[in-house]
Amino acid sequence: MRLVSWNVNGLRAVLKKDFLGFFEKEPFDVLCLQEVKAEREQVDLSFAGHEWHIQWNPAIKKGYSGVATFTRSQPLSVSRGLGIEEHDQEGRVLTLEFPEYHLVNVYTPNSQNELRRLAYRQEWDAAFLRYLKKLETSKPVVACGDFNVAHEEIDLARPQANRRNAGFTDEERAGFSALLREGFIDTFRLFQSGGGHYSWWSYRANARANNVGWRIDYWLVSQTLQSKIEAAEIRADIMGSDHCPVALTLSEKK
Repeated sequence: MRLVSWNVNGLRAVLKKDFLGFFEKEPFDVLCLQEVKAEREQVDLSFAGHEWHIQWNPAIKKGYSGVATFTRSQPLSVSRGLGIEEHDQEGRVLTLEFPEYHLVNVYTPNSQNELRRLAYRQEWDAAFLRYLKKLETSKPVVACGDFNVAHEEIDLARPQANRRNAGFTDEERAGFSALLREGFIDTFRLFQSGGGHYSWWSYRANARANNVGWRIDYWLVSQTLQSKIEAAEIRADIMGSDHCPVALTLSEKK
């Protein structure tokens, strides 16, 4: 089973690029999108045909945030948000339950310029971890998306220049460390231990061409699923957004 996550930075915008080519040619069973910036009725989804089950969680604010998940298999249940009103206004979490695991699609809040939202971000990180651990009491968790943090220095090209910038503060990194400490596996690091692998690049200063980027998009899984992990990839060759897709391959063998 191949699962792909991609912050598309506006689904309507990326549909005007080569998203359809990606959707038709790229092999996957699950596609989790973040920052769709639209409600379902605003997007022509005919490209998905009838073989895909599509779930949506838009933000209350129009044209902002939002996540969507496409799956070949119909989920047992679907839930939107964390179940906390304060955190559920921006369409940031979408959870699908399947027989073997919970699939969580997340678009984590950015701490923003001058770290205006850092305090809120810390509250969010703690609430999201509690949410995942609660899900895990019933079955394993597979969580993906834009976590808006480069965890270690090797996860961004210029760590020294970005200390105390949004996405690389000690507080945000500690929030991600807590996920790993509680047993969730950063799947990409099972296959790549070095730097230079990024999933987001600024549109400024030709950053992508020069690979001056950040790894802020992840697939995390419960430890009980580790034996099923076959591959984890960053698809930097796929264009259309300031992020690129990240992929996870899980064995379907029991």
